[in-house]
Amino acid sequence: MKAFGFLSFGHYAPRGYDAREMLHQAVEIAQGADELGVNGAYFRVHHFARQAASPMPLLSAISATTRHIEVGTGVIDMRYENPYYLAEEAAALDLLSDGRVALGVSRGSPEPALRGWEAFGYTGSDDPRGADLGRAKFEQFMAAIRGETVVDADPRQFGPGQRLAIEPRSDDLPRHIWWGAGTRATAEWAAELGVNLMSSTLLTEATGQAFGDLQAEQIDAYRAAWKAAGHDWTPRVSVSRSIVPVTTDEDRELIGMGLGGGSSDQIGVIDGMRSTFGKTYTGEPHELVEQLRHDAAVMAADTLMITIPAQLGVAYNLHLLESFAEFVAPELGWLPNTEGAVGGYPID
Repeated sequence: MKAFGFLSFGHYAPRGYDAREMLHQAVEIAQGADELGVNGAYFRVHHFARQAASPMPLLSAISATTRHIEVGTGVIDMRYENPYYLAEEAAALDLLSDGRVALGVSRGSPEPALRGWEAFGYTGSDDPRGADLGRAKFEQFMAAIRGETVVDADPRQFGPGQRLAIEPRSDDLPRHIWWGAGTRATAEWAAELGVNLMSSTLLTEATGQAFGDLQAEQIDAYRAAWKAAGHDWTPRVSVSRSIVPVTTDEDRELIGMGLGGGSSDQIGVIDGMRSTFGKTYTGEPHELVEQLRHDAAVMAADTLMITIPAQLGVAYNLHLLESFAEFVAPELGWLPNTEGAVGGYPID
């Protein structure tokens, strides 16, 4: 692990934080995290739910009011996106932030709406999960941000036979895109396409192995496929974990009220497939260091995303991030954001 950031679901509710307050608090948490040296501010994207949705305004607000922190998503659901408009937005964000973008995208997780992407106007999928739609759009998106021409030009303006590419463009943007993968096969597909790997918060496998070990195998498969593809740059890999350092009485009280979540990996069914979900890490800082050192995926990835309880407000979330930055992360190889952009581990 070289870097860590926070991953927020952006929850809000009628009784508690409303959407306006959630968004403003997200910016404040990112600003405080930037000052702490935290490397990334990442947000989940969900539709038809009281959670963060369209991410670009939020990421733009954060990048405009911070200096070092990376801004990104985990993940944008491609089923709901116009790939060319997303290419325009992503390029503009990358240029405005001076390259501090890490956009995680994927087919998407289960949503509250039944085939909700069709309400957004995107039809034609024969897959009840829309996976074919998501992947086809992703390939269009990547072609657009790589500068390939995507439309015929008006011959009255450009003459016959001319084609146009999406504008604006950021030459480095293709290296700032991540695919959220829940299987080894999908991770290998992402490697072949030449994008970074965002290993999912769950894996659609249930072999009895620890979640971290399953993820480590996925990461190994990704890096082997990357090497075989012959790409000329080093990719990045991220994993996410729920981690609560216990350093105060308030931490202990909240753990007792259920903040800690599950203390062991969980097996469940999602999209009809048996899946493995990672456990929550809680404990004194020295205990966390020891536990995380034995998490093979955390140590294999260059970036760790820590899911935060955004409903608990700015002060408490910055306390959690500061505790991790001060007492845990340095023991795992962390380099603060003032050390420059994060790079992936070399692939031998």
